[in-house]
Amino acid sequence: MPLQAFDTPLIFETGQDGRANCYLPGGVALDTLLPKDVLRDDLPLPDNSELDVVRHFTRLSQKTFGIDTAFYPLGSCTMKYNPRINDAMANVPALRDLHPFAPDHASQGALAVMWELERALASLFGMAAFSLNPAAGAHAELAALLIAKAYFKKKGEPQRNVVIVPDTAHGTNPASAAMVGFKVLSLKSDAQGRVDPDEMRKVVGPDTAVCMMTNPNTLGLFEPRIHDVADVVHEAGGLMYYDGANANALMGNTRPGDMGFDLMHLNLHKTFTIPHGGGGAGAGPVGVAPHLVEFLPTPVVRAYDADGKDVDASGWRESADLTFALDFERPDSIGPMRSFWSNFAHMIRALAYTYANGGEGLTTVSKLAVLNANYIRASIRDVIDVPYDEINRHEFVASAQSLKRDTGVRALDIAKALLDRGYHAPTVYFPLIVPECMMIEPTETESKETLDQFIADFRDIIATAKSDPEKVLEAPVNTAVGRIDETRAARQPDLRWRPA
Repeated sequence: MPLQAFDTPLIFETGQDGRANCYLPGGVALDTLLPKDVLRDDLPLPDNSELDVVRHFTRLSQKTFGIDTAFYPLGSCTMKYNPRINDAMANVPALRDLHPFAPDHASQGALAVMWELERALASLFGMAAFSLNPAAGAHAELAALLIAKAYFKKKGEPQRNVVIVPDTAHGTNPASAAMVGFKVLSLKSDAQGRVDPDEMRKVVGPDTAVCMMTNPNTLGLFEPRIHDVADVVHEAGGLMYYDGANANALMGNTRPGDMGFDLMHLNLHKTFTIPHGGGGAGAGPVGVAPHLVEFLPTPVVRAYDADGKDVDASGWRESADLTFALDFERPDSIGPMRSFWSNFAHMIRALAYTYANGGEGLTTVSKLAVLNANYIRASIRDVIDVPYDEINRHEFVASAQSLKRDTGVRALDIAKALLDRGYHAPTVYFPLIVPECMMIEPTETESKETLDQFIADFRDIIATAKSDPEKVLEAPVNTAVGRIDETRAARQPDLRWRPA
């Protein structure tokens, strides 16, 4: 029988009246120590001892899956290990405890971190400038499209209201375009899973604003004709936008700016080892080519030498004595994207990671990510369909279509069976153009031993699906929550516990 969530009782189901610890002296009421507005009489909180509470939440924490416990082959998410040194740097008191509204003269170290990270990213990805203001990748997509809209408005071309999104692009692209008020035009990829410049030429026109592309795309394939695609869009008067979700595949090896992209974003919580998950803070810098710098979100960090002159990207390392300032006076800016100056602790982590690796190290990171993905692909392609069986980049897609036809076992069932083996499931059913899709991304931080074990377990699941499919269809059986009725869970979600 599958283990259910009920093997650990809810805390509301444990304890007894009067068991809760109370360290207040006799006769002292709680409402004399706490503000009245934080006390409530309508919360049915259980009476548990401190020991019961600690053990309860410790047991729950041990059920939590995370990158520190096991392998996350989650395609498009780049779930790499987060080095602890980055967290240590983010916890340096002088940076950690700085108030976000501290004046510039009292924030020189923090402003230096922001400016140096912006310069490093601009150099690494071939952009003229970056803004660290957006709070996440999709937020940066929104910022980039607002920049495009402001650019065309200033040019006197408000009729440019169409955003072209290939079907191999990142999943949030259409939503970001729609939020800015653009119309979305989906472009079908060719038989090789790439964008055909000739097909692009058929859809561009005087209403084209932006083409949003992920390169390598969500199939894990590099676009070899990217310069031709960019030329077509630029000749039509549009802009090229690079979705940085897959930047871990090319860091230090090629640059979006050199491919012809005018706008881009990065996910620091993917490529630059910022922690994922839990709905917590992300970070999504937005980068631009020279003709779009004036539209970047405010504030922009500026650097000045001893003579008060602006220090640009080309000479910043030669100037040891710099003064930094936040610049709000930018009349063409799209304005701030969020409160304060974004998630500063993540900037520290990203800069620490960048300095720890250096240019050569970051190049190696991407090479290893590509190597690991190809190693898994080549090791399982004889037991499952690999629709685009060629050298891929940091991720690849497999398909359970044939397996489903022969055995009834779907991609979802394989994913659930992998949970039983101690792995997080890969991304399933995306991209949509591959039926019964599984997108697998190992990242560079996993060892060969981990990859070999994953390959062996994956192959064993496929063999079981062919010999005894019911075993796979029953999975997972070793997790805290077993197989659920997914249709009912979607249509009748039970989101709240109520006492009997």
